[in-house]
Amino acid sequence: MAMNNQAQVFFYTLMLGILVIMLALSLAGPLKDTIDDVRNSTQNVNRSYEGEISEGVPAGMINGTITTQGLDCANTSISDFDKAGCLVSDISLFFFIAGIIFIGGSIITARLIFS
Repeated sequence: MAMNNQAQVFFYTLMLGILVIMLALSLAGPLKDTIDDVRNSTQNVNRSYEGEISEGVPAGMINGTITTQGLDCANTSISDFDKAGCLVSDISLFFFIAGIIFIGGSIITARLIFS
C-alpha cells in the first residue's frame, strides 16, 4: 500500500521532530557534567597534553593533568560578577534543553497545523 505525498511529508516531519527532541535529551548528560565542572572550585581534566600551554590560557599543567579554576559557586564570599556567572551556568542547562525541545515540538506542530 503506497502512501501519498502528504502522508510521507507528515511522517518525515514527525521523525525529524522526534530526532531533535532525542538530540536534546542525549546532550543533557554531558552538558550537566560540564556545568558541574564549571561550578566547582577547581576542575581536573585527565588528558595527556602534548606541547606547551600558550600565554593567556588560564590552565596549568600538574603531573600530566590540566587544572583550571572554576567559579567556586559554593563559596559565599565571591564577587557579584562570579555569582552572576554561577546563576547563568545554573540556568543554561534548562534553557538549552527547553529551547531544543521547543524547536522539535515546533517542527511537529507546524506540520500538524499547516497540513
